[in-house]
Amino acid sequence: MTEQSTAAPGDTRKAGFDRRLLPPMMLGSVLNPINSTIVAVALVPIGVAFGAPVAQTAWLVSALYLATALGQPIVGRLIDLFGPRRLFLLSTSLVGIAGVVGTLAPNLGVLIAARVLLGFGTCAGYPAAMALVRSEAERTGQDSPAGVLTTLAVTNQTIAVVGPLLGGLLIGLGGWRSTFALNIPLAVVAVVLGRLRLPEQPHTRTAGRGGLASQVDLPGMGLFAAMLFSLLLFLMNLRAGDWYLPVITVAAAVGFTLRELRAKTPFIDLRVLGGNAPLLATYGRALVAYIVSYAFLYGFTQWTEESYGLSPFHAGLVQIPMFLVGIGVSVTVGRRGGVLGKLLLGGVGQIAACALMLTLTAASPIWAVVLLAVVFGVPQGSNSLALQNSVYVQADPERTGSSAGLLRTFAYMGSMIASSATAASFGERASTEGMHHLAWIMLGAGVLYLFITVVDRSLRRVSVDRAGSSSSPASS
Repeated sequence: MTEQSTAAPGDTRKAGFDRRLLPPMMLGSVLNPINSTIVAVALVPIGVAFGAPVAQTAWLVSALYLATALGQPIVGRLIDLFGPRRLFLLSTSLVGIAGVVGTLAPNLGVLIAARVLLGFGTCAGYPAAMALVRSEAERTGQDSPAGVLTTLAVTNQTIAVVGPLLGGLLIGLGGWRSTFALNIPLAVVAVVLGRLRLPEQPHTRTAGRGGLASQVDLPGMGLFAAMLFSLLLFLMNLRAGDWYLPVITVAAAVGFTLRELRAKTPFIDLRVLGGNAPLLATYGRALVAYIVSYAFLYGFTQWTEESYGLSPFHAGLVQIPMFLVGIGVSVTVGRRGGVLGKLLLGGVGQIAACALMLTLTAASPIWAVVLLAVVFGVPQGSNSLALQNSVYVQADPERTGSSAGLLRTFAYMGSMIASSATAASFGERASTEGMHHLAWIMLGAGVLYLFITVVDRSLRRVSVDRAGSSSSPASS
């Protein structure tokens, strides 16, 4: 699925995407989704092991996304400045350490700390992959290597959906601790591949001269972290007693805006970002899309175990149809350059799946549960590819890493809302009534996603061509 080109006589550009980069790119980018999804079927056995209710084990989900949402755009910006190699090696090393801590964790608090470490450790994989795609495209003259982007999307989609099945298998063989131990060999392989195959310097950028402080907007990063941390804490547990958190968020947002507008080398160039309405709309779509996606992944999976009566392994097994359909949809729609059709397909698929989810009860036949997984496979396969391609085309080329990181940040904000909605809907137990309550929330998010897509006229001009050209409202 990679692209190749032929250089003209006298052209100094090298032909073809460097296929040696694909293994570390793919492995690095899936470290986060595999840890995001594999825990879905481990929440119930972990809760039993430590005597913790659903509201407490939900922190295992939230902790990883909180850390990653903070770290992705920051690490992405560092990748833009210093290249992917160093950040990739450092981050993936943290994944291995987190695997050890999680495997040996004596209580839920230490386990949550391991998930935080995993969140920071998986920050570099996706921004590094997108930065490498951009630098290789510039090196070879292929502005938009659609085949490589599709490969990344399909790889992440595969892992995201096969994660629960893998988690169920590992729990059946070695208990829930094996889902953390898996990170140890994955990190070793990622570090080895990164050292052997990632370039010492990016093809098109260097960090420049001067110290770190002269190139990195540390105050801006700090204000951004304060803003996002307080916001996500509030979203994870919505209650009136936490009124001070949105106040802190607003104060940090004001300080962040003032800082970025005055900084010579801003962490996030708000002037450029504010003038890029299509990219902002893509971030908004990512937020609501992942509310639906992760509410299903975590909420529905818990319901199949606690109320429907499936084991962790069988709860993962029923996800296989979603895996197959998702991959098939990604490969099929990846052959088309435009993103509007992909987004519309994903929006309609989300609404249909949520409506079907409302019809299920503990007495429903297993084929109905499988059918729901099949329907959810359509938006899973279509949305992830469309959102990724949109950011690649719409973002400032010099900020590909940080823009890709921000895409993940908005996705994780959606996952935070999904986690909070799941905890609020279920309370102490994942009941059928709670599952239906969650489905209504998901349906509302799905309708909003479709609305944002339909009213965005710029999408008609966003295209990633397999021949290697791209167009967007910003570039056309």
